[in-house]
Amino acid sequence: MTFRARHLLGIEHLAPDEIRTVLDLADTYVDLNRRTIKRTDALAGMTQINMFFEASTRTQASFELAGKRLGADVMNMAVAHSSVKKGETLIDTALTLNAMHPDLLVVRHPSSGAVNLLASKVNCAVLNAGDGKHEHPTQALLDALTIRRAKGRLQRLVVAICGDIAHSRVARSNLLLLGKMENRIRLIGPPTLMPAGVNEFGCEVYDDMRAGLEGADVVMMLRLQKERMDGGFIPSEREYYHRYGLDAEKLAFAKPDAIVMHPGPMNRGVEIDGELADDINRSVIQEQVEMGVAVRMAAMDLLARNLKAERGRMAAGVVV
Repeated sequence: MTFRARHLLGIEHLAPDEIRTVLDLADTYVDLNRRTIKRTDALAGMTQINMFFEASTRTQASFELAGKRLGADVMNMAVAHSSVKKGETLIDTALTLNAMHPDLLVVRHPSSGAVNLLASKVNCAVLNAGDGKHEHPTQALLDALTIRRAKGRLQRLVVAICGDIAHSRVARSNLLLLGKMENRIRLIGPPTLMPAGVNEFGCEVYDDMRAGLEGADVVMMLRLQKERMDGGFIPSEREYYHRYGLDAEKLAFAKPDAIVMHPGPMNRGVEIDGELADDINRSVIQEQVEMGVAVRMAAMDLLARNLKAERGRMAAGVVV
C-alpha cells in the first residue's frame, strides 16, 4: 500500500495513489465497523491525544471512536480547561505534549496553519481535524469514499459544491481531492460567498443553482459558516434558502441518480430542505458519518505504520 506521509495535514501534498490507499483501507474498516466485534489491535500500545480548540461533535467523536476501535489509548484534552486558557502558547502546549511521548495527535484549531506549526514541534504523527479556513483533509477523504461507494467510481464525475465556499475548509479540501481524481467541479453560491481569485481554481463558477446543478452526479451542500463571517454576506436566511437552499425543485436539474451530501451540522430550511436531507433514495448524509469513522481509522493506521517504520530505522541507526 502506497502512503508516504508522516502527517496528514492536508490533501494538497497527497498523490492520487495515496488517496486510493486510504480509501481502499477504509473500505475494509467499513466492513469491520459493521460487525458485532469492532476492534483490532493496529494501534495497540500507542497513545492518541485529541486536541479540539473548536467545538465539534462528528469529527471529535469519530476520531475518538476510530482510535479506540484500533486499540489505542485515547485521551481527549479539555482545551477549555487547559493551560491554553491561562495564556500558554500553542508551541509551549506542543512541547508539553511532546514530552509525554504520544504517537498520534489529532488537532482542530480556528487559525489556518496552526496544525502545521504544531506538527513541526512534535515527534509524533499529527492529523489535521480542521484548521481555520485552510483544510479539513479527513472530511474530503470520507466524502470521496462516500462518493466512490455510491457511484462506483471517483473519476469523471460532475460534482457541484454549493453554498458558503469562501469560509469553508471542507470546500477547499474537496476541491483539491476531487481535482486530483479528474472530476469536473462546479462551485455554486452568491458572489459574496465566493473566495477571491475563484476563477483561477480550475473549476466552473455559478451564481444560479439551477444552471449549476444541470447534469450533476453529486450535489454537495455546505453549511453557512456564520462564526467566520464579519459582515452581511447574505440579505437573510429566508432569501438565501429561496435562491441557494437545496430542495426537490432545484435538485430536479441534476441527474436522476444524483446523490446529496452535507458535511454537517445542517441548518435545515436554510441550506437544505429537511425532507430531502432525510430521503434515503437521494441523501447519503448518514453514510458520510459512517464513512468518517472508517476513513479516520485508515488514516491513523497508515500514519502509525510509517511512524513505527521510522522509529525502527532510527533504532537500527539508519539515516533517514
